Amino acid sequence: MNAPVRTVEPFLTVDKLRVTYLLGRGREVQAVSDLSFELNQGETLGLVGESGCGKSSAARAIMQLPRPREGKVTLGETELTSLRGRALQQARRRFQIVFQDPVAALNPRHTIRQILAAPLEIAGIRETRAERDARLTSMLERVGLNGAQTLERKPHEFSGGQCQRIAIARALILSPELLVCDEAVSALDVSVQAQILNLLQDIRREFGLTMLFISHDLAVVRHVSDRVAVMYLGAMCELAEADAIYDRPAHPYTRALISAVPRPDPDIEPSPVHLIPGELPSPMNPPSGCRFRTRCPKATERCAAEVPLMRAVRQGQMVACHHPLVDA
Repeated sequence: MNAPVRTVEPFLTVDKLRVTYLLGRGREVQAVSDLSFELNQGETLGLVGESGCGKSSAARAIMQLPRPREGKVTLGETELTSLRGRALQQARRRFQIVFQDPVAALNPRHTIRQILAAPLEIAGIRETRAERDARLTSMLERVGLNGAQTLERKPHEFSGGQCQRIAIARALILSPELLVCDEAVSALDVSVQAQILNLLQDIRREFGLTMLFISHDLAVVRHVSDRVAVMYLGAMCELAEADAIYDRPAHPYTRALISAVPRPDPDIEPSPVHLIPGELPSPMNPPSGCRFRTRCPKATERCAAEVPLMRAVRQGQMVACHHPLVDA
Protein backbone atom coordinates (compact mmCIF):
# COMPACT_ATOMS: atom_id res chain seq x y z
CA MET A 1 0.00 0.00 0.00
CA ASN A 2 1.43 3.37 -1.01
CA ALA A 3 2.08 5.91 1.71
CA PRO A 4 -0.10 9.03 1.53
CA VAL A 5 1.44 12.04 -0.17
CA ARG A 6 2.41 14.69 2.38
CA THR A 7 1.87 18.27 1.31
CA VAL A 8 3.85 21.14 2.77
CA GLU A 9 1.65 24.03 3.86
CA PRO A 10 3.21 27.44 3.11
CA PHE A 11 4.22 29.38 6.19
CA LEU A 12 3.84 32.84 4.62
CA THR A 13 1.35 33.48 1.83
CA VAL A 14 1.21 36.81 0.02
CA ASP A 15 -1.83 36.99 -2.26
CA LYS A 16 -2.38 39.77 -4.83
CA LEU A 17 -0.71 42.41 -2.67
CA ARG A 18 -1.21 45.95 -3.89
CA VAL A 19 0.42 49.03 -2.37
CA THR A 20 -0.65 52.51 -3.44
CA TYR A 21 0.65 55.88 -2.27
CA LEU A 22 -1.42 59.06 -2.51
CA LEU A 23 0.42 62.04 -3.99
CA GLY A 24 -2.25 64.70 -3.53
CA ARG A 25 -4.60 66.40 -6.01
CA GLY A 26 -6.19 63.06 -6.75
CA ARG A 27 -2.96 61.50 -7.97
CA GLU A 28 -1.55 58.20 -6.78
CA VAL A 29 1.26 55.81 -7.57
CA GLN A 30 0.98 52.03 -7.40
CA ALA A 31 4.25 50.85 -5.86
CA VAL A 32 3.32 47.15 -5.76
CA SER A 33 0.88 45.49 -8.15
CA ASP A 34 -0.72 42.08 -7.54
CA LEU A 35 2.32 40.55 -5.85
CA SER A 36 1.81 36.88 -4.93
CA PHE A 37 4.19 34.25 -3.55
CA GLU A 38 4.49 31.58 -0.87
CA LEU A 39 7.30 30.98 1.60
CA ASN A 40 7.84 27.67 3.36
CA GLN A 41 8.93 27.17 6.96
CA GLY A 42 12.70 27.61 7.34
CA GLU A 43 13.16 28.92 3.79
CA THR A 44 14.91 32.11 2.69
CA LEU A 45 13.39 33.95 -0.28
CA GLY A 46 15.50 36.64 -1.91
CA LEU A 47 13.58 39.58 -3.43
CA VAL A 48 15.60 41.55 -6.00
CA GLY A 49 15.16 44.31 -8.54
CA GLU A 50 16.22 47.84 -9.43
CA SER A 51 15.93 50.66 -6.94
CA GLY A 52 12.33 51.88 -6.95
CA CYS A 53 10.83 48.59 -8.12
CA GLY A 54 8.73 48.21 -4.95
CA LYS A 55 10.82 45.79 -2.87
CA SER A 56 10.77 47.83 0.34
CA SER A 57 7.11 48.79 -0.15
CA ALA A 58 6.28 45.08 -0.38
CA ALA A 59 8.29 44.34 2.77
CA ARG A 60 6.52 47.06 4.76
CA ALA A 61 3.13 45.93 3.50
CA ILE A 62 3.86 42.39 4.66
CA MET A 63 4.78 43.84 8.04
CA GLN A 64 1.55 45.90 7.97
CA LEU A 65 3.62 49.12 8.01
CA PRO A 66 1.32 50.41 6.58
CA ARG A 67 -1.45 47.99 5.71
CA PRO A 68 -1.60 47.22 1.94
CA ARG A 69 -4.28 48.80 -0.25
CA GLU A 70 -5.48 45.36 -1.39
CA GLY A 71 -4.53 41.73 -1.01
CA LYS A 72 -3.91 39.32 1.84
CA VAL A 73 -0.89 38.38 3.94
CA THR A 74 -1.26 35.11 5.85
CA LEU A 75 1.28 33.89 8.41
CA GLY A 76 0.61 30.28 9.30
CA GLU A 77 -3.15 30.24 9.81
CA THR A 78 -3.36 33.93 10.75
CA GLU A 79 -4.42 36.48 8.15
CA LEU A 80 -2.47 39.56 9.19
CA THR A 81 -4.39 41.98 6.98
CA SER A 82 -7.59 41.27 8.92
CA LEU A 83 -6.10 42.02 12.35
CA ARG A 84 -6.55 45.28 14.19
CA GLY A 85 -5.35 46.83 17.43
CA ARG A 86 -4.29 44.50 20.20
CA ALA A 87 -4.64 41.39 18.02
CA LEU A 88 -2.15 42.75 15.48
CA GLN A 89 0.19 43.87 18.25
CA GLN A 90 0.25 40.36 19.69
CA ALA A 91 0.79 38.83 16.24
CA ARG A 92 3.83 41.05 15.67
CA ARG A 93 5.77 38.86 18.09
CA ARG A 94 5.88 36.28 15.29
CA PHE A 95 7.39 38.53 12.59
CA GLN A 96 10.06 41.21 12.80
CA ILE A 97 12.03 43.39 10.39
CA VAL A 98 15.64 44.60 10.09
CA PHE A 99 15.82 47.93 8.26
CA GLN A 100 18.38 49.23 5.77
CA ASP A 101 19.91 52.06 7.80
CA PRO A 102 21.05 50.63 11.16
CA VAL A 103 21.81 54.02 12.69
CA ALA A 104 18.45 55.60 11.78
CA ALA A 105 16.62 52.49 13.01
CA LEU A 106 17.83 53.02 16.60
CA ASN A 107 16.55 55.84 18.84
CA PRO A 108 19.61 58.05 19.52
CA ARG A 109 18.24 59.19 22.90
CA HIS A 110 17.83 55.68 24.29
CA THR A 111 20.41 53.32 25.70
CA ILE A 112 20.83 49.89 24.17
CA ARG A 113 19.09 48.47 27.25
CA GLN A 114 16.02 50.59 26.52
CA ILE A 115 16.09 49.76 22.80
CA LEU A 116 16.19 46.01 23.37
CA ALA A 117 13.74 46.06 26.27
CA ALA A 118 11.07 48.04 24.38
CA PRO A 119 9.71 45.04 22.38
CA LEU A 120 9.45 43.00 25.60
CA GLU A 121 7.53 45.78 27.34
CA ILE A 122 5.18 46.27 24.39
CA ALA A 123 4.53 42.53 24.27
CA GLY A 124 3.71 42.54 27.99
CA ILE A 125 6.50 40.16 29.01
CA ARG A 126 7.09 40.63 32.72
CA GLU A 127 10.48 39.79 34.22
CA THR A 128 12.64 40.87 37.10
CA ARG A 129 15.46 43.31 36.34
CA ALA A 130 18.00 40.50 36.68
CA GLU A 131 16.06 38.19 34.35
CA ARG A 132 15.67 40.89 31.74
CA ASP A 133 19.32 41.91 31.89
CA ALA A 134 20.32 38.28 31.47
CA ARG A 135 18.07 37.98 28.41
CA LEU A 136 19.41 41.19 26.85
CA THR A 137 23.04 40.35 27.56
CA SER A 138 22.67 36.87 26.14
CA MET A 139 21.11 38.19 22.92
CA LEU A 140 23.81 40.84 22.46
CA GLU A 141 26.50 38.22 22.89
CA ARG A 142 24.71 35.98 20.39
CA VAL A 143 25.05 38.68 17.71
CA GLY A 144 28.74 39.21 18.49
CA LEU A 145 28.74 42.08 21.00
CA ASN A 146 29.90 42.30 24.61
CA GLY A 147 26.58 42.43 26.44
CA ALA A 148 27.80 43.83 29.76
CA GLN A 149 29.70 46.67 28.08
CA THR A 150 26.92 47.50 25.61
CA LEU A 151 23.70 47.89 27.62
CA GLU A 152 24.29 51.39 29.03
CA ARG A 153 25.75 52.93 25.88
CA LYS A 154 23.89 54.77 23.13
CA PRO A 155 23.77 54.14 19.37
CA HIS A 156 26.18 56.94 18.42
CA GLU A 157 28.96 55.12 20.29
CA PHE A 158 28.86 52.20 17.84
CA SER A 159 29.87 51.68 14.22
CA GLY A 160 27.33 50.97 11.49
CA GLY A 161 28.02 47.25 11.61
CA GLN A 162 27.64 47.17 15.39
CA CYS A 163 24.37 49.12 15.14
CA GLN A 164 23.05 46.55 12.67
CA ARG A 165 23.98 43.76 15.10
CA ILE A 166 21.98 45.62 17.76
CA ALA A 167 19.05 45.96 15.35
CA ILE A 168 19.20 42.21 14.67
CA ALA A 169 19.28 41.51 18.41
CA ARG A 170 16.18 43.69 18.87
CA ALA A 171 14.41 41.81 16.07
CA LEU A 172 15.25 38.45 17.66
CA ILE A 173 14.45 39.35 21.27
CA LEU A 174 10.84 38.13 20.94
CA SER A 175 11.89 34.88 19.21
CA PRO A 176 10.03 35.56 15.96
CA GLU A 177 9.29 32.94 13.31
CA LEU A 178 9.63 35.26 10.29
CA LEU A 179 12.45 37.77 9.79
CA VAL A 180 12.25 40.35 7.00
CA CYS A 181 15.61 41.88 6.06
CA ASP A 182 15.09 45.04 4.02
CA GLU A 183 18.47 45.86 2.41
CA ALA A 184 20.02 44.91 5.75
CA VAL A 185 23.64 45.02 4.51
CA SER A 186 23.58 47.59 1.68
CA ALA A 187 24.65 50.49 3.95
CA LEU A 188 27.68 48.62 5.31
CA ASP A 189 31.28 48.20 4.15
CA VAL A 190 31.96 45.07 2.13
CA SER A 191 33.93 43.30 4.88
CA VAL A 192 31.21 44.11 7.41
CA GLN A 193 28.55 42.91 4.96
CA ALA A 194 30.15 39.47 4.95
CA GLN A 195 30.12 39.33 8.74
CA ILE A 196 26.45 40.30 8.96
CA LEU A 197 25.48 37.83 6.22
CA ASN A 198 27.25 35.02 8.06
CA LEU A 199 25.52 36.08 11.27
CA LEU A 200 22.11 35.99 9.55
CA GLN A 201 22.85 32.52 8.18
CA ASP A 202 23.86 31.28 11.64
CA ILE A 203 20.81 32.67 13.45
CA ARG A 204 18.52 31.39 10.71
CA ARG A 205 19.68 27.84 11.44
CA GLU A 206 19.82 28.30 15.20
CA PHE A 207 16.39 29.90 15.58
CA GLY A 208 14.70 28.01 12.74
CA LEU A 209 13.78 31.29 11.07
CA THR A 210 11.91 31.80 7.85
CA MET A 211 13.45 34.78 6.06
CA LEU A 212 12.53 37.28 3.36
CA PHE A 213 15.80 38.86 2.23
CA ILE A 214 15.47 42.01 0.12
CA SER A 215 18.43 43.40 -1.78
CA HIS A 216 19.55 44.88 -5.09
CA ASP A 217 22.87 43.00 -4.83
CA LEU A 218 22.36 39.76 -6.73
CA ALA A 219 25.65 38.25 -5.55
CA VAL A 220 24.58 38.68 -1.92
CA VAL A 221 21.10 37.28 -2.61
CA ARG A 222 22.50 34.12 -4.20
CA HIS A 223 24.66 33.54 -1.12
CA VAL A 224 21.78 33.54 1.35
CA SER A 225 18.65 32.48 -0.58
CA ASP A 226 16.95 29.17 -1.33
CA ARG A 227 14.71 30.81 -3.94
CA VAL A 228 14.81 34.19 -5.66
CA ALA A 229 11.95 36.44 -6.83
CA VAL A 230 12.61 39.25 -9.32
CA MET A 231 10.51 42.43 -9.36
CA TYR A 232 10.20 45.09 -12.04
CA LEU A 233 8.17 48.28 -11.66
CA GLY A 234 6.06 46.89 -8.82
CA ALA A 235 5.29 43.50 -10.35
CA MET A 236 6.97 40.10 -10.06
CA CYS A 237 8.45 38.82 -13.29
CA GLU A 238 10.25 35.63 -12.24
CA LEU A 239 10.46 33.21 -9.30
CA ALA A 240 12.73 30.16 -9.10
CA GLU A 241 15.32 28.32 -7.03
CA ALA A 242 18.49 30.36 -6.64
CA ASP A 243 20.74 28.18 -8.82
CA ALA A 244 18.14 27.92 -11.58
CA ILE A 245 17.49 31.63 -11.79
CA TYR A 246 21.21 32.48 -11.93
CA ASP A 247 22.18 29.69 -14.33
CA ARG A 248 19.10 29.67 -16.58
CA PRO A 249 17.09 32.92 -16.28
CA ALA A 250 13.77 32.78 -18.12
CA HIS A 251 12.89 36.50 -18.20
CA PRO A 252 14.88 39.01 -20.31
CA TYR A 253 15.01 41.40 -17.36
CA THR A 254 16.41 38.71 -15.06
CA ARG A 255 19.06 37.83 -17.65
CA ALA A 256 20.07 41.50 -17.91
CA LEU A 257 20.39 41.85 -14.13
CA ILE A 258 22.48 38.70 -13.77
CA SER A 259 24.76 39.53 -16.69
CA ALA A 260 25.66 42.81 -14.96
CA VAL A 261 26.96 41.05 -11.82
CA PRO A 262 30.80 41.25 -11.87
CA ARG A 263 32.76 38.00 -11.49
CA PRO A 264 35.94 38.71 -9.48
CA ASP A 265 38.12 36.07 -11.18
CA PRO A 266 40.65 37.14 -13.84
CA ASP A 267 40.86 33.58 -15.17
CA ILE A 268 37.17 33.49 -16.16
CA GLU A 269 36.14 34.96 -19.49
CA PRO A 270 33.61 37.75 -18.83
CA SER A 271 30.09 36.89 -19.90
CA PRO A 272 28.33 39.22 -22.37
CA VAL A 273 26.39 41.99 -20.68
CA HIS A 274 22.78 42.22 -21.86
CA LEU A 275 22.21 45.95 -21.55
CA ILE A 276 18.65 47.22 -21.05
CA PRO A 277 17.88 50.16 -23.35
CA GLY A 278 15.82 53.15 -22.31
CA GLU A 279 14.82 54.60 -18.97
CA LEU A 280 12.73 53.01 -16.24
CA PRO A 281 9.10 54.06 -16.90
CA SER A 282 7.27 56.14 -14.34
CA PRO A 283 5.29 54.03 -11.84
CA MET A 284 2.60 56.72 -12.07
CA ASN A 285 2.01 55.72 -15.68
CA PRO A 286 3.32 52.20 -16.28
CA PRO A 287 3.25 50.73 -19.80
CA SER A 288 0.21 48.73 -20.87
CA GLY A 289 0.45 44.96 -20.98
CA CYS A 290 3.91 43.83 -19.91
CA ARG A 291 5.59 46.55 -17.88
CA PHE A 292 9.01 45.61 -19.23
CA ARG A 293 8.02 45.74 -22.91
CA THR A 294 9.35 49.29 -23.54
CA ARG A 295 12.87 48.03 -22.76
CA CYS A 296 12.60 44.41 -23.89
CA PRO A 297 14.36 43.18 -27.05
CA LYS A 298 11.73 40.42 -27.49
CA ALA A 299 8.64 42.65 -27.21
CA THR A 300 5.76 42.17 -29.66
CA GLU A 301 2.27 43.60 -30.12
CA ARG A 302 0.95 40.93 -27.75
CA CYS A 303 3.20 42.33 -25.00
CA ALA A 304 1.51 45.73 -25.31
CA ALA A 305 -2.02 44.34 -25.35
CA GLU A 306 -1.91 41.55 -22.76
CA VAL A 307 -0.54 41.42 -19.21
CA PRO A 308 1.63 38.28 -18.90
CA LEU A 309 0.66 35.93 -16.07
CA MET A 310 3.07 33.90 -13.98
CA ARG A 311 3.42 30.41 -15.43
CA ALA A 312 5.75 27.46 -15.01
CA VAL A 313 8.50 27.02 -17.61
CA ARG A 314 10.44 24.42 -15.64
CA GLN A 315 9.96 22.51 -12.43
CA GLY A 316 10.01 25.17 -9.71
CA GLN A 317 10.59 28.06 -12.13
CA MET A 318 7.82 30.58 -12.80
CA VAL A 319 7.97 33.53 -15.19
CA ALA A 320 5.59 36.31 -16.29
CA CYS A 321 6.59 36.64 -19.94
CA HIS A 322 4.92 35.96 -23.30
CA HIS A 323 8.31 35.10 -24.84
CA PRO A 324 10.46 33.46 -22.12
CA LEU A 325 14.09 32.61 -22.78
CA VAL A 326 13.40 28.93 -22.08
CA ASP A 327 10.76 26.58 -23.43
CA ALA A 328 7.77 25.74 -21.26
